[in-house]
Amino acid sequence: MTQLRVGIIGSGGIARGVHIPNYQKIEGVEVVACADAFEETAKSCAEQFGINQWFTDYNEMLREVKLDIVSVCTPNYLHKDPTIAALNAGVHVMCEKPIAMNAQEGREMVEAAKKSGQKLAMGLMTRQQSDVQALKRAIDCGELGEIYFGKCHALRRRGIPGWGVFGEKDKQGGGPLIDIGVHILDTTLYLMGHPKPVAVSGQTYTKFGTRKDVLGLMGQWNTETFTVEDFAVGLIRFDNGATLEIESSFAANIEHDVMDVKLLGDQGGCSLHPLKIYTEKHRTLYDITPVFLPRASSHEQNIKKFVEAIRNGTEVPVPGEQGLMVTEILDALYRSAEEGREVRLDA
Repeated sequence: MTQLRVGIIGSGGIARGVHIPNYQKIEGVEVVACADAFEETAKSCAEQFGINQWFTDYNEMLREVKLDIVSVCTPNYLHKDPTIAALNAGVHVMCEKPIAMNAQEGREMVEAAKKSGQKLAMGLMTRQQSDVQALKRAIDCGELGEIYFGKCHALRRRGIPGWGVFGEKDKQGGGPLIDIGVHILDTTLYLMGHPKPVAVSGQTYTKFGTRKDVLGLMGQWNTETFTVEDFAVGLIRFDNGATLEIESSFAANIEHDVMDVKLLGDQGGCSLHPLKIYTEKHRTLYDITPVFLPRASSHEQNIKKFVEAIRNGTEVPVPGEQGLMVTEILDALYRSAEEGREVRLDA
């Protein structure tokens, strides 16, 4: 079995909670180095996980340590440069979502992967959930027929993060749309078969994030630095005639949090959470509910399949190009909201 050596760029929460422990579960994979701009963060991460080497400069890590894989676990505004540096150093990259601050940065990353011949994978893991995989199999077998409409929701009632830079547009790129909406949009595009987006209309609102009288169930955030939306809505049109609605919120006056996809096809429809398929057979209507779906960590499956793709020379579970499509749509939604018009993507 091929032995693979992993380096981590950005040694904070997502690295410690997701990437490092899941790499360490895989036989023949060793996390050998980590880097973080903050010395104490890099050092404590190395101590926590028994990593031999730690750095405050990821370029030094790439020069000094022989690596096969790098996971980029930095904030959004720091995705592009370390990803390109690692690819140019001949290392495969798993980059956390979204691919970058904007589509232009994402295109540079995808181009760097093509030029280097290395694999660029995304930390968009929700498509690895067992219900998503079951639904995808059903769709690929024609259970829904032609999918012509979809709705996807990533909604929190009171879920503005009270830590990090989630409220700072210059570091994050946006609010819930780019943070949690990115997951549900990627999952929906995956289920729909990635039709080509041609036009986008969107609107954003900031009704809670700048107020001091709003409850924070994920900690109290800094209202003075909150410069992103707390609710976004959009409509996406595709080249095959299908349309998709998306809604995403950090805070909204709704009953409970929602993470769901609904699709309409000419042979059946579905909702994802919980998974049900609605269809007609022999002039009788049926609601189909799967049972005994396996329990699996989507993060673990995403990293496991990434490693398998490297070993087998096959496509990674979420290629950089698909991550770029998501960000192109997000860019257009934000631009549409700013300019008050539909934005074309096929011009």
